[in-house]
Amino acid sequence: MEADLKLIETTVRGVLDQEAVELVDLQYLREGGRRVLRFFLDKAGGITLDDCEYLSNRIGGILDTANVMPHAYVLEVSSPGIDRILKKERDFLRFLGHRVRICLKEPLEGRRNFMGYLKMLEEGQVVLEDEGRTARFPLEGIEEARLHPELEI
Repeated sequence: MEADLKLIETTVRGVLDQEAVELVDLQYLREGGRRVLRFFLDKAGGITLDDCEYLSNRIGGILDTANVMPHAYVLEVSSPGIDRILKKERDFLRFLGHRVRICLKEPLEGRRNFMGYLKMLEEGQVVLEDEGRTARFPLEGIEEARLHPELEI
C-alpha cells in the first residue's frame, strides 16, 4: 500500500493555508531503504530554515493524528530551491519571462529537452522562446519543467 498524496495534501491543506504557504510539490519515495515524504513549500518573501522546521513539526503532528500514512516514513520539509519545479498553470504564469528547462514526455522533432524563456501560457500550451526561435508544448505533454536561473559569479 502506497501513500495517497491527494489525501495527504487535503489533510494538511488547512495548516498550509493558515500559514500562507504554497505547496509547490509533494513526493513520496524510497531513498536508502527508507520511505521519505517530502514537501516543497514556498511563501511570499521565500521560506527560511526556521520556517521549514516549524512547518515540519506542524505537518508531522497533523499527519500522525490523521493516521494517513500506511508505513513509517521520514518527513522532510524544504524550499523549492532556485531551480524550482513548475507544475501548475499558475507556476508557469508566475514565472513568465524567466529562463526554464523543459523535459517532454515524448520527443518533439527528435528532442525531449528544451531551454528558453517562458513567454506565455495560452490555451494549455506553454510557449518558450530562445534565440528568436519559438516552441509550443502542451502542458500535459511536459514531464518536468524547472526554473533555470542565470547565475552571475
